[in-house]
Amino acid sequence: MLTNSDIEALEDILFAEPWGDDSLDFFGFHGVVCASVVGPASLNMATIFRLVTGSDEAPGGGIPDTFRQCVTQLARDMTKSLDMGQALELPEPEDGDPMNALENWCAGFVDTFLEYENEWLDAASEEETADLMVPMLTLSGLFDDEDFQRVRTSEKLSQRMAEAIPDSLTDLYLLFHAPD
Repeated sequence: MLTNSDIEALEDILFAEPWGDDSLDFFGFHGVVCASVVGPASLNMATIFRLVTGSDEAPGGGIPDTFRQCVTQLARDMTKSLDMGQALELPEPEDGDPMNALENWCAGFVDTFLEYENEWLDAASEEETADLMVPMLTLSGLFDDEDFQRVRTSEKLSQRMAEAIPDSLTDLYLLFHAPD
């Protein structure tokens, strides 16, 4: 579990020059790390850094240690929870708009999925993977699809989708990582 000081130090990195304008916030970062744990593609630290910051490459001095530590700790905690059969808990903002935080989380998760879509769809049943991705795809705000927009504008339907995410994550993890 990341502490508040870990998150603050991480956000100092995320919002720093030169990538601060294109970088995801903590919620998007969490979504990227979650997708790296749940999905079938093995992502190295440089790839996660690139996905989170929107940069083409790691900084000249290398990936900051704080970033590495946060990714490692968060991925370890997620894997441990999933291996123990526990549902993942998504981060919630201490203040502000929880749906905006969820949208940012989903956008980070979906961006990672889209970057490795072929691996995700080839590793298991394409239909099953697609079905399990629906809540994250819908709430990510990345698509102009009429059905997705209708769900996002309905508080009741949005809440249902949000509540489905932990089970979808568990099922995706099992789909890609459970022994045959």
